[in-house]
Amino acid sequence: MATPVITPIIRFNPYASTSTSPSPYPSNLPKPRFQIRPTPTKLNVSTKNHSLAAAASLSDPFVLQIAETLEDSLSTTTPPPPLLQKLRDASAESLLSTPWPTRKDEPFRFTDTSFIKLSQIQPVPSPPQPVNPLGFSTDTQLPNLVFIDGFFVDSLSQLPPLPDGVFVGSLLSLNSEAIMKRVSEFVSNFQGDLFWSLNGVGTPDLVVVYVPEGCRVESPLHLRYCSVEGVDSGSKILPISNPRVLVVVEKGGEVGIVEEFVGGDGKKCYWANSVTEVVVGEGAKVSHSYIQSQSLNAAHIKWTSVRQESESTYELVEVSTGGKLSRHNLHIQQVGPDTVTELSTFHLSFSDQTQDLHSKLVLDHPRGFSRQLHKCIVAHSLGQAVFDGNVQVNR
Repeated sequence: MATPVITPIIRFNPYASTSTSPSPYPSNLPKPRFQIRPTPTKLNVSTKNHSLAAAASLSDPFVLQIAETLEDSLSTTTPPPPLLQKLRDASAESLLSTPWPTRKDEPFRFTDTSFIKLSQIQPVPSPPQPVNPLGFSTDTQLPNLVFIDGFFVDSLSQLPPLPDGVFVGSLLSLNSEAIMKRVSEFVSNFQGDLFWSLNGVGTPDLVVVYVPEGCRVESPLHLRYCSVEGVDSGSKILPISNPRVLVVVEKGGEVGIVEEFVGGDGKKCYWANSVTEVVVGEGAKVSHSYIQSQSLNAAHIKWTSVRQESESTYELVEVSTGGKLSRHNLHIQQVGPDTVTELSTFHLSFSDQTQDLHSKLVLDHPRGFSRQLHKCIVAHSLGQAVFDGNVQVNR
């Protein structure tokens, strides 16, 4: 019996960096035409920003091809909110000089993403409404939001009365100028990698969770993500979805977030590319649960970016068992002293799967307490578990 592969990497090196040179255009691919589309507040790359135009000429054609496909799939009948357009423009700009990761790149040394690159990426179209593919119960007293293939479905979501000042919903339905102004401070203000930027270009909407100062939300918010569109194994087409959520908890506030990712068919192939960004204000607390049980033929790549202000608390409990390739990029930035960060994660690889956790905790201020416990089980000869825990203590 072959020995299961478990690949842990734990490092403490704030100065390590890697770089790669983008490859030239393959002869069998047409030169992509993707560029940042001009808006009243955006410069056209091809005519007004020579450095970006030069970067575009050197970029990875596969990346630009995906970005172009995502851009073309978005609705053009109604203009997006300015904040959403800002996110798309900033993400598109970063993709101009970002190559597809390979095993030569340190963050992906043990994680093979080639099966995604060998596929023809197609964005999932907007689901028909009403739709309830998994028979979600709408008879619940707990606040819950439902996403179908990356689209927030209001008709399936249930939001009982919430405390005054709390907003949970689509950016399109956010009418408060004060909340909109506060949210605008954080849109495009986080840092991520290629997959974070692809989500920013292709996300159809931005779901916002806002908790005002001193407010405690008693019941946890349950975010349920369902992947319905999929293809049979062996198909060259790979549907992609890009849900995105921004959580802002003001000073002294408290909220619980439960994210659950499931697949409608356990054998279908698809790519769920999710981003969650969390701002934990001074003295605030966020309890975050993350459950991933996608199809065993799916690709599941998730970004979780957290900013902790002084005396704040962020707690994460994670269980990941699904996906052919599952990767969680967890980045936590301390922006004030006396923070508490507790991370408890469990990965199970019981088939030909790769379960990957790349976490990074940056401590820039004194008296930051952190505790991380990661466990993984590989129960298949072709299974793999990868863990990279990076802690930076900056002076």
